[in-house]
Amino acid sequence: MRDTPYGGNALGMVVKEVDFPPGFGLHTGNIGIKDHTNDVMILAAPPGTVAAGVFTKSRFSGPSVTLSRAHLEDGRARAVVILSKNANVATGEVGDANAREVAELTASVLGCATDEVVVASTGVIGVQYPMDRIRRYMGRLATEGISAFEQPGSATSAATAIMTTDTHAKVSIARAGSARVVGIAKGVGMIEPDMATMLAVIATDAAVEPSALDTIFRRVVDRTFNALSIDTDTSTSDMAVVLCSQTAGPAEESAFEAALHQVCLDLTRQLAADGEGAETLIVVTVFQARDDALAKRVAKFIVNSPLVKTAVHGRDPNWGRVAMAIGKCYDQDILPERITIRFGPDEVYPAPATKDRLARLERYLESPEVHIRVGLGIPGEKSDSYGTGSFTAYGCDLTDGYVRINADYTT
Repeated sequence: MRDTPYGGNALGMVVKEVDFPPGFGLHTGNIGIKDHTNDVMILAAPPGTVAAGVFTKSRFSGPSVTLSRAHLEDGRARAVVILSKNANVATGEVGDANAREVAELTASVLGCATDEVVVASTGVIGVQYPMDRIRRYMGRLATEGISAFEQPGSATSAATAIMTTDTHAKVSIARAGSARVVGIAKGVGMIEPDMATMLAVIATDAAVEPSALDTIFRRVVDRTFNALSIDTDTSTSDMAVVLCSQTAGPAEESAFEAALHQVCLDLTRQLAADGEGAETLIVVTVFQARDDALAKRVAKFIVNSPLVKTAVHGRDPNWGRVAMAIGKCYDQDILPERITIRFGPDEVYPAPATKDRLARLERYLESPEVHIRVGLGIPGEKSDSYGTGSFTAYGCDLTDGYVRINADYTT
């Protein structure tokens, strides 16, 4: 694995050249869905691979979501195929049939069952797939068979093939004993997961039972991808999937969960930092809450506030924006006299704002990563304690670049 600087990202992110674990095969290429950049990624897994997925809850979810949710019900999968630059959402019965055909075509390439294929799609809503191009491409691929797949294949190439408005590929790697956990993701806008409003694929050679994998993955997702928000908008078509090939032998569950969490959190931070037009990663931690659910709600109110986002972008230490966002959460046990607010190391409320502190805060807000910490001060079960609920949310500042990208998205 080598680190390769990738130009064009405002935060100076580094893209790592990472391979998938042994046993996985990869194909990437250009079908011509929208332009001449790669727009198809197929990750092939060996027989016996265990899988789990978490999907958007959008009522306008696309055929890929419906199909893939059904295909993963038995906890098994042999392939993930992702088509980028077309969401195949709001496309009616034709779109449903096209998603099924994409699964069938992929299965014919790999020699597996259709219901072992997970289909994902991302891009413009309301446009039909160019099925003639897809059929021709997959037909050529079927004649080449497995020779068209890299073994094990570059995760960095896979992450690049699924990008839409991302400025760089997003990859991450960790270890759980002898097993490798490798993840890729895409998404920089229309992100307020419930879950998951981006695409993520995690591949590992760890051996994990299907029921345990589903439980662990959902627990990890709740603290990572579901802690992410760019613009409060939940996508119609996206998902997070984990594939365990079982080839490295049984993984100790706590070690596996720690490695999976490490990869998913790293990808979450990369997604937040690369939010459309973003210049600053915002990390909001809320603690001393009644429970984790309340902490999450308050943290999301803060990270989603356009006024907080623009204050950070303008390097304006206006902690009143944070107080405003907290106040929108109407729980009766949230009381201003109990609350503390910090920007980085500095308390800004209730401590008085001195000229020196404001100058320090302005310098701090020039950082590529800004931390906001809020203690709710809600009493705990014991008289001298606070509530143990806590949550960290991840987002980014709001810039004119976000407006420009989305104003011109389909043109």
